[in-house]
Order: sequence, then structure tokens, then C-alpha cells
Amino acid sequence: MSEWNLLTLVGADRPGIVARVTRVLYEFGCNLGEASMTRLGGNFAIMLMVSSARSPGEILDALKPVAETLGLRIHLDPSTGGLHQHLTPNVQVRVFGADRAGIVAEVTEILAAQGFNILELDSDVAGESNRPLYIMNIQGYSDQTLESLIEALAPLAARGISIDVTPVDLLIG
Repeated sequence: MSEWNLLTLVGADRPGIVARVTRVLYEFGCNLGEASMTRLGGNFAIMLMVSSARSPGEILDALKPVAETLGLRIHLDPSTGGLHQHLTPNVQVRVFGADRAGIVAEVTEILAAQGFNILELDSDVAGESNRPLYIMNIQGYSDQTLESLIEALAPLAARGISIDVTPVDLLIG
């Protein structure tokens, strides 16, 4: 088995994308590792760890027909990491505020200054079109106390941004 590669595919959302892509990879003798798949707007994005005795070029060639049929853009990069070589999140940050430019930058800059490592971030816009509400959920790892993270983020409340910082409870075993 070869090293791991990071496969990304992006295209218009439609039923069957995951089934068709993973079928090709399975039939081509690939092993699948960690994966993240999500819908963003009307698009679907896949990030998937893939390992195979075949070369990256051969993997791409095997996927090209299904990618073209489904209108997916495809990219494959060697991965410097491997499976299970990541931090476990210990802090969750939930953000709510009137949708406006700069919320993500403001929150993540403060977290970065605190040494917070973002492991997962997802967001959505809710509410009505004339009063949109931005909702962001961040999971990450921090050596800082919850109190110090809360204190660092507190100035954003003056700008109408509500932030909730809580520990991540992991159920293992």
C-alpha cells in the first residue's frame, strides 16, 4: 500500500455523487480513510484520504470519467499526514450575529492570537433575507482556559456578536 493522498472533488450537488465516486475508488483497489463531505450552497464538496498501490496519476485517470459525467472538479495531492494524526477538539465556540462581512476574520483572529487551533468550522446564514443571522460553530484545541478565551472574545459582544465557549465532551469507550 502506498502513502496517503488527499482527494478533493467539488461540483453541483446531486444524488449519487458519493456512491459513484466511492464505487470507482473501491473497484480501483483504493482504501479510504478520513473524510469530510458537505453541501455548500448548491455545491457538494468531498475531501477524502485515499491510499492505493496505484500512482496518483492512475487514480485521477480512473476518476476522470465519473467526475466528467457528474461535472466535478477533481484534485489529488500527496498527504504529509496519515490517519489518526490529529488533535482531538477540547473547546467549542458558537457564534451568532447579524450577517455582515468580517465576522469570521474577527473571531478567528482572536482565537489564533490565543493559540487556538481550529479543527473544524462550519457556518450557515439563517433568518430572513432582510435580517440575515450568521451562525458559526468552531471546534478546536486550546491550552488556554475557557475563561481566558471568553475574555479575549468579549469585545465582540459590543459589535452585536454573541459567542458561547464550552468544553467539548467526548464519549470514548
